[in-house]
Amino acid sequence: MSTSVNHLDERTRDSAELLEEIMPSAITLAMMLRHRKMAAWLRTEFDGYQDVAAAPPYRRQLHGHIVAKSPQYGWIPAPVDDQQKEEFGYMDLLEGVKALEKTCVSCKKGNGNRVLLEKDEMAVLQKQINLTAELAINLSRDVYCRLLRTVRAAIYLWTQELMAEGIAGEHNHYSPDERAKVAHLDDPEKFWRRAMDEVDSLPIPDVRVTGFFERVFGRAG
Repeated sequence: MSTSVNHLDERTRDSAELLEEIMPSAITLAMMLRHRKMAAWLRTEFDGYQDVAAAPPYRRQLHGHIVAKSPQYGWIPAPVDDQQKEEFGYMDLLEGVKALEKTCVSCKKGNGNRVLLEKDEMAVLQKQINLTAELAINLSRDVYCRLLRTVRAAIYLWTQELMAEGIAGEHNHYSPDERAKVAHLDDPEKFWRRAMDEVDSLPIPDVRVTGFFERVFGRAG
């Protein structure tokens, strides 16, 4: 299978390209370069994390707003104090990129995604605030978007460094010398930590919003 670092780099900056579609090419490139750690990280991001402890910090303790389901008014802000917000108003996102991106694409800007609190947590908080209503966390679209942009930025930073080492153009394979030259770049944590810090200054697009016709008729192609 042929792959191009330059093309992958371009795709990370193209708002029309979904991360879900970019990642298989990134995994292929990592395998061709014998970047086993990078390939493993990309695959886990693609499929999702089984264990909270294994999830990187950009997926953990993400801040949301606690809401309660009112029979009259639907979902409304829950009557929680600052300590309860601190204790219950965060969640981990462990799903794979495809599921997260689907949520993000279908959310209008300014909206979010509502996730019910876990049963035990809900029971504790219901007792504390003396409510029997269902409780959930509303995570804004921006939270999902930042997570996805961080992963995308890590791939972008990796391709940038590969190109700086002279790995460019279409390839069906890489020579042992070429692989040796970039062996030190098989370090996903280096790239995602940089991405966390630099994402707002990198040319990484926002996740696009599904247009009206796409929502009605489904995605073309």
